[in-house]
Amino acid sequence: MGCCSGRCALIFLCTFQLVTALERQVFDFLGYQWAPILATFTHIVVVILGLCGTIQYRPRYIVVYAVWAAAWVTWNVFIICFYLEVGGLSKDSGLLTFSLSRHHSWWHEHGPGCVHKEPAASLGPLDSQALVPGIGCTLEHGYVEALHSALQILVALVGFVCACHVVSVVTEEEDSFDFIGGSDPFPLCHVSEKPSSLLFEQACLPAGGVGEEHPPPPPRDLQLR
Repeated sequence: MGCCSGRCALIFLCTFQLVTALERQVFDFLGYQWAPILATFTHIVVVILGLCGTIQYRPRYIVVYAVWAAAWVTWNVFIICFYLEVGGLSKDSGLLTFSLSRHHSWWHEHGPGCVHKEPAASLGPLDSQALVPGIGCTLEHGYVEALHSALQILVALVGFVCACHVVSVVTEEEDSFDFIGGSDPFPLCHVSEKPSSLLFEQACLPAGGVGEEHPPPPPRDLQLR
């Protein structure tokens, strides 16, 4: 029952993570944030792997998911520090875009309550539209990105705990199944019947001794005595 409830919880969490990761990936593509795009793509692949491992009882896949969950938490902590400018980081730098463009987060221009103002076509550079922030935003884009990352951290921590629980339960079930001999290919004992002498001979063999030689039975006249 505990395994079933743990598996159901982990399946639900993986599904929820896929939905939130796809939503985040869309907005990262709109803002040309190449580093978050690569990280989120890896996250989606590993979550799918963990989901398949949970459904098919594959503990190794779930372990990979648990390890990635810890790395995903670390990445999202960095994203929060980046957008809140903690430790000397600047959200206006080109760190997340690999300095390939001067774009910012999509929420920088289209945040909640923002009024987008187009620049003059003849005065700005080609990508000047991405440089003009929204006006009158009720929530700054840095806080929006931080909230997204905080949600990912919360779900990843719960998923890590559920993954460790499911792995422990599945491993215990496999060990108990091997202990009772459920996977032994051959029986330990066999009974051979000889109608000619009307005697029954029971021989106990080791698990790997099927092909071993046994001493011949005594002569028939000795048996009759």
